[in-house]
Amino acid sequence: MTSGSRAAGIPSWEYSVRLLLCVIGLILSVYALHVELSKEHDPKYIAMCDLADSISCSKVFTSRWGRGFGLVQLFAPVDSVLNQPNSILGIIFYTLQLGLGQMVSIKGALVLVISSWVSVAGSIYLAVILTWVLGDFCVVCVSTYVVNFALLYTNTKRKSGLEAGTQKEKTG
Repeated sequence: MTSGSRAAGIPSWEYSVRLLLCVIGLILSVYALHVELSKEHDPKYIAMCDLADSISCSKVFTSRWGRGFGLVQLFAPVDSVLNQPNSILGIIFYTLQLGLGQMVSIKGALVLVISSWVSVAGSIYLAVILTWVLGDFCVVCVSTYVVNFALLYTNTKRKSGLEAGTQKEKTG
């Protein structure tokens, strides 16, 4: 291992950027969960991210699409354990990104990339719902979309770096 990187091939900035992105993602997800639970407990609750009628995160989080991407309730009851808030899924995703980021293997990097592609697909889907169905702008949601795209980039760089490092070891 060289100074500034944990393994040959992994960009030296990768660990710090991953940590920062995952911490931001976790904070956003925990805040989203807080807003949703607060709004359920007190319908008059006004979140910091509720800036106007068309810029309201609590309206988005408490909508049908705020749980199970609005899809789980198509095959499971609304109160099913499978129909969790999207914020819970975010907390799980960012925790897994942090944990898998500790593995220095091409297989681990592949799982990071695939899970990032899934998160980006989910982000695009939810962005379409946000814009075209709900007609809203959610600062927290858009911020998580940015984090997810940045994690995809970071994970792709990690995987290609590890593959290049492995190729170098085979030829060197």
